[in-house]
Amino acid sequence: MTWTTRPRSEIAGLAACVAGAGPNILLLHGVGLRAEAWGAQIDVLASSLRVTAPDMPGHGESTLQQTDLALADYVDAVAGVLETLEGPTVLAGHSMGAMLALAVAAQYPQRIVGVVALNAVFERSEAAAQAVEARAASLDGVTPADPRMTLERWFGTAASPERAACQSWLTSIDPKGYKLAYTAFAHSRFPDRVSLEKLTCPALFVTGSLEPNATPKMSQAMAALAPKGSAHIVEGAAHMMPMTHQDEVNASLIAFAKRVLS
Repeated sequence: MTWTTRPRSEIAGLAACVAGAGPNILLLHGVGLRAEAWGAQIDVLASSLRVTAPDMPGHGESTLQQTDLALADYVDAVAGVLETLEGPTVLAGHSMGAMLALAVAAQYPQRIVGVVALNAVFERSEAAAQAVEARAASLDGVTPADPRMTLERWFGTAASPERAACQSWLTSIDPKGYKLAYTAFAHSRFPDRVSLEKLTCPALFVTGSLEPNATPKMSQAMAALAPKGSAHIVEGAAHMMPMTHQDEVNASLIAFAKRVLS
């Protein structure tokens, strides 16, 4: 498919793509991306759900209104969008968006009927934590980051429309917005075991079998801790599976939404 720019609405201070009608599903993208990263999901889900996909602060068309942001500030931004939605909401996030989705579900259990965490990191090894923190420290917030290493981690070396779209998004993002989000992602240890054990809503943890960072073992461990947790591993997929393995991801999202909204 093509990853063309979609029209936006302003919701609680964030630019957001909105489509469809029905019960709500709120989609949260990862660091350096934008709402269009959900392009393979938005139209499919909109056939039965009201889809809201915001650009996180400093990403896409959402301006950066603060000079410093911690994970709690991104959670507050999502909560602002959530407050505008009427009725039950399914919350789904990818990568850092998964971290935010789990945090919002933990803080606003009365508003969330189910949460899906795609490619979520859990209990990084010390070596992995040091590596991601070093990458965050290397960003100066002024110069656009070189996306080559990121794209190779996500896609390998083969060219594809998905790789080209991510390259465009990563090179056009506000460097300050990218640094703030990456730093918050790198230094957070959320979700932790206590928060997962206290999660009251159904939770689905999905990752790719080839994902080197948000590994299948991580998703399975989180699913085991969450009282209503389950895990799904997408064979042959890596980090950008919402783009590269859209059919299986869409089927998982639709089946989960139907279950928790029935």
